[in-house]
Amino acid sequence: MAGPIHSHPKTSLLAGPTPLERADRLSEKLDLDLWIKRDDLAGVSFGGNKSRQLEYYLGAALADKADTILITGAVQSNFVRTAAAAAAKLGMTTIVQLEDRVKTTSERYASSGNVLLAEIMGIEVMRYPEGEDEAGADRALRQRAEDLKAEGRRPFVIPLGLGNKPLGALGYMDAATEIIDQQDGAFDVIITPSGSGLTHGGLLAGLRAAGDQTRVVGGCVRRAADLQTARIATVVGDLQKLVDAPLNVRDGDIEVRDGALAPGYGHLGPVAAKAMRMTAQAEGLFLDPVYASKAFATIFALKDEGALKLGARVLFIHTGGLAALFAYEPEIRAALAEIDSLT
Repeated sequence: MAGPIHSHPKTSLLAGPTPLERADRLSEKLDLDLWIKRDDLAGVSFGGNKSRQLEYYLGAALADKADTILITGAVQSNFVRTAAAAAAKLGMTTIVQLEDRVKTTSERYASSGNVLLAEIMGIEVMRYPEGEDEAGADRALRQRAEDLKAEGRRPFVIPLGLGNKPLGALGYMDAATEIIDQQDGAFDVIITPSGSGLTHGGLLAGLRAAGDQTRVVGGCVRRAADLQTARIATVVGDLQKLVDAPLNVRDGDIEVRDGALAPGYGHLGPVAAKAMRMTAQAEGLFLDPVYASKAFATIFALKDEGALKLGARVLFIHTGGLAALFAYEPEIRAALAEIDSLT
């Protein structure tokens, strides 16, 4: 579906479709028919959903004959790490900008996980002091890009904020087609992390453009539900302009839940920690503390609302981010101890 309705350049970072697996023990535990889309296995380095997005960003970079990629993100950004690894595979240099979005004094957060991987790759690192200043962060990248041009380099900026072409969302339009082809029977609901909006918005748009009306619910990982709903609407609107074709997404199709967001972006609370422990104990499946654990916890909220009936067929999009587990060791231990004390 995604191929025929747009002609944007794409490079190949995935070896093929990621597995769609039934989680038997979790299904029994939750009284659901639960399936996992294993996008944690997608692409380079530690994999993850960003690989699908980067197929289009780096496809555009290659089409522009870029030699240097610039990208911004939080200190433990999986997007930054994956972009650097993918660019290296394609013969390009990367300059990353790390933003101080997450207020923490943890030495592990500042030095382990994705930071360590960036150091191993030997990439150039810029710093940006603000936490939620998307426009300012993108502006700093573009200024660095201008400096590179003056040196004779060919930079390509992967932007963060709204108002830019949502090329990454095309990767999840592709994923929607992949899921439709893989599934053996329709799902009642698909659950995905919802942050930048490119995964959530692209998946929803891809399904609707293909005529699939499966409910899609995003688990908020960075901002409250009202703000995230508006963001997804903007992403879908910009995506429709990008592909220049009807996507058939209605306002009521955009659903988000923020019950596991607390204590805020980049921090792990008890609801998400419960999800993290449950999947590990039942399936040996690990969820990262920033995205996947908060999204999986959306299942608890939907069950509490009565929105998931006994035996409902649920698909969870596992977006990866596992390198960050090691940077969050103190916070994970503390959150697990908190939920253990309540049982």
